[in-house]
Amino acid sequence: MSDTTEKIVSYKGFNADMKCRGFQYAAGEEYTHEGDVEACARGFHACEYPLDVLRYYSPNTSRFFVVEQSGTLSRHDEDSKIASSKIKIGVELSLPGLIKAAVEYTFSRAKPIDPNSPAYSTAKNGLATASGYSGAATASGDSGAATASGNRGAATASGYSGAATASGYSGAATASGYSGAATASGYSGAATASGDSGAATASGYSGAATASGYSGAATASSDSGAATASGYSGAATASGYSGAATASGYSGAATASGYSGAATASGDSGAATASGRHSAAMASGLDGRARGVDGAALFLIYRDADGDGDDYGRILHARALIVGRDGIKADTWYSLNESGEPVEV
Repeated sequence: MSDTTEKIVSYKGFNADMKCRGFQYAAGEEYTHEGDVEACARGFHACEYPLDVLRYYSPNTSRFFVVEQSGTLSRHDEDSKIASSKIKIGVELSLPGLIKAAVEYTFSRAKPIDPNSPAYSTAKNGLATASGYSGAATASGDSGAATASGNRGAATASGYSGAATASGYSGAATASGYSGAATASGYSGAATASGDSGAATASGYSGAATASGYSGAATASSDSGAATASGYSGAATASGYSGAATASGYSGAATASGYSGAATASGDSGAATASGRHSAAMASGLDGRARGVDGAALFLIYRDADGDGDDYGRILHARALIVGRDGIKADTWYSLNESGEPVEV
């Protein structure tokens, strides 16, 4: 523990109401803690490495902010968590913003690679590999592959058909090129594939997978993981405990197979499946449908497909159902008809 004039930029998670450990925060405000400061015990807590916050706050139910810590500081031994006597709440970050910050954090601390090194590649079909602790690998050429297998490594393949893999602790993998594949298998890893037909997989604890391209597939198989497929016909799967799967594109499919998971298909003709125990599925788009196992909750919306202008897509009916009650069958697709009644489809 030390008193310092240093100001540290870090990242903090909150619940949906911007509370942390019972204390109410607000964006733009500054707070001071009187008394001793100790990591995981007393003071204001945040993480210097962006993805470390996912150890403490699940990506599917939390809000994340950039904060500034100062005053008395106490660092945690196991990760980048810092306790401070002063904290200022900055701007809110979306999950992709948090992932971007993690990549920037790692690259800002990585050692420059010699252009003559085999690990450096910007050419077509180049390969970049960083296997050391906190290493960063970048393949920006067409069909390039980037691999960062060390702890907190960040791998980025921005070229056509590039593949990025970060298998180390808290690694972040980003493949932004056409048909790119991003895989983050480490603890709290985040994988983003923004190119067409890209696939993003985060199999580590609290991992977040995002596929925003056309027909992209996002899979989060870890506990509390979040999978988002925002592209046309994308598929999002969250198989871990309390995972959240969201498919916002047209005809997208969202599946939550883990305990207490939530699946949301908000795009037109989207399909949401809640196959885990105590899970929930929502279909909010035009012609959307949902199904679930016994005990699962289904949320269905019927929209106006005949309206003109601002009336098109307006909500006419909404229903909440529980599978196994009132004639609602398990593993059966349901939508609402024009009268607002659930029907098998």
